[in-house]
Amino acid sequence: MKPLLLSHFTVTSCIGIGLQQTLDSLQQARQALKPCDFETVELPTFIGEVEGVNDVKMRDEMAEYDCRNNRLAQLGLEQDGFSDAVNAAAAKYGHERIGVFLGTSTSGILETELAFRHRDKSTGALPEDFIYDKTQNTYSVTDFTRQYFKLTGPAVVVSSACSSSAKVFSVARRMIEAGLIDAAIVGGVDTLCLTTLYGFNSLGLLSTQACRPYDIARDGISIGEAAAFALLERPSADFDKDAVVLLGIGESSDAYHMSSPHPDGLGAKLAMQQALQSAHVAPTDIDYINLHGTATQSNDAAEAKAVTAVFTQAVPCSSSKGATGHTLGAAGAVEAVICALALLHGFIPGGLNTKEVDAELKLDYRLENQQIALKHVMSNSFGFGGTNCSLIFGLAGSLGVNN
Repeated sequence: MKPLLLSHFTVTSCIGIGLQQTLDSLQQARQALKPCDFETVELPTFIGEVEGVNDVKMRDEMAEYDCRNNRLAQLGLEQDGFSDAVNAAAAKYGHERIGVFLGTSTSGILETELAFRHRDKSTGALPEDFIYDKTQNTYSVTDFTRQYFKLTGPAVVVSSACSSSAKVFSVARRMIEAGLIDAAIVGGVDTLCLTTLYGFNSLGLLSTQACRPYDIARDGISIGEAAAFALLERPSADFDKDAVVLLGIGESSDAYHMSSPHPDGLGAKLAMQQALQSAHVAPTDIDYINLHGTATQSNDAAEAKAVTAVFTQAVPCSSSKGATGHTLGAAGAVEAVICALALLHGFIPGGLNTKEVDAELKLDYRLENQQIALKHVMSNSFGFGGTNCSLIFGLAGSLGVNN
């Protein structure tokens, strides 16, 4: 595939609002997961909550979109000059030439949960001020972002569980290569709600402590929330040599089980192989893998089998979910930005909370941060139903990217 430039990007999660806070937290191995105290939830688990989301004030013309998910989206869009970059791109290319492709799994479900608490006692009718299509509807966050910037180009939401906001990079690439658009906002937003907390608890997948990816005693996930965005464009003749570029994408669907991965990681293996092929790099060229690493027994084991099948030589790897928690539909975009930070600042983020790596998984899993120049990094995102996506990023200058 032709490389695409991440001309601007930003991330907001429990470890930080914006790039600098996120970078500082990663480099300082800051703990941000906390015992669950969200809403009325009474579960012995940990969460990754973004502080201040409820204090975000929506613009008057966007009032119908008011819900936790869109408030977090707005908070994220306002960081790191991202809004200014999108407006500049719209002025350059035209509002109709910018696509919006976002991933989410929960969207504004919390708004519906709150609405059900206030149903009419006699009729059961939901409150009149509850606007489903602007809040809970899966498309809501994409529509909100599109209207926020007054864009008129193609707009799509991807909801493929935990691979959602990795797959949007592929949607954007196809749209740009087809000539339908010149740039795209890609990313993902997911927020805490009762449905996911109690739902994952019913599956027996929540840890009672901060999650420990790839630990021998791993026992489940910690749910987090986040908003992450990137502006994708074709590299220009005068690109910055320190710019981050998207080099390869691999997608697959193993369709093995509704909520469990193929035990041998066959779909994950295919996604990684396709990503390598599309980036025109060998497995030995990858300097770091940001693993999907949910900290469940089956997912970590399946991913490890896939990684060792593709990479015959050990590659340094870790999961950033020990820091951010599992941000579900936003995870792919969050971890893409973390990979970008790792490339720009030359470091491998250590896997937080993991104490003893499961030796049976045979991975070079890093527990401590390591300062090292990186050339190619891979980010894995694997969702329920076997929806898999692997992304490969690099620095433009060292790769000779041009028109």
